Amino acid sequence: MGDRSGIFAGDDPFVIVRRWLAEAEASEVNDPNAIAIATVDADGLPDVRMVLLKEIEDNAFVFYTNYNSAKAQELDQAGKAAFVMHWKSLRRQVRVRGLITREDGEQADTYYASRSLKSRLGAWASQQSQPLESRPALMAEVAKITARYGTNPPRPPFWGGYRLTPVQIELWADGAFRLHDRFVWRRQDTESTWEIQRLNP
Repeated sequence: MGDRSGIFAGDDPFVIVRRWLAEAEASEVNDPNAIAIATVDADGLPDVRMVLLKEIEDNAFVFYTNYNSAKAQELDQAGKAAFVMHWKSLRRQVRVRGLITREDGEQADTYYASRSLKSRLGAWASQQSQPLESRPALMAEVAKITARYGTNPPRPPFWGGYRLTPVQIELWADGAFRLHDRFVWRRQDTESTWEIQRLNP
């Protein structure tokens, strides 16, 4: 396992990631919860984009999106994904690989209701990843949605969450002379016990 202490202390990777994110919230200028989520399409061609990580559960990571988007189609088709979270201010990163399931129930309703009104209306108005005639056309759609739903729009049926339950989590911290510290948590499946190893930088 190799001399894990300090910022790497503890056996539960979710606890460590929560702790690191809390530190990043005090030091990162924008969006400390931003992750680059990687997927593959039906032909196996990789794709990656930034999304905001919204929850770190005891055994999974949760983010939200439009289910008709390209990313959602790739997530549904493959059932697997990976992400990296990088904090320049802390010189640390978290890499995660695992299995994908939808979060399409009360938890998604609660998160949607917690968003700003503009974000909730925007979720209805945007046909994410589809061609758009112009920005004025999008704003006109927002106006139509606002007239229809007012100040309390329900969660769109095409918008909700995804839960990534990992089989691998790697925690990385910058080290002197590029001799970085890397530890990886691996398990055979999402119910198995973690095995922890130190990796070469």
